[in-house]
Amino acid sequence: MQQTIIQVGGMQCGMCESHISDAVRRAFPVQKVTSSRSKGTTVIISEAPLDEVKLRKVIEGTGYDVGTISQTPYERRGLFGLGR
Repeated sequence: MQQTIIQVGGMQCGMCESHISDAVRRAFPVQKVTSSRSKGTTVIISEAPLDEVKLRKVIEGTGYDVGTISQTPYERRGLFGLGR
């Protein structure tokens, strides 16, 4: 699993968050996408690393500014992740 964190500028409301998250879901096979206007980030959980060039184009295509993109291994946490 991979976690991708993208700095996104220009989000002003909940619809902005939804617009970005929906665009990412349509373009990539992802497990989870969460956008936050207050943090200025979009966090994506996916099985494999994502193409950063395509990711940047998808988000910029919705009218928002993309800053840094970082990808790191992701381990599921919580009740069912214990004991691993």
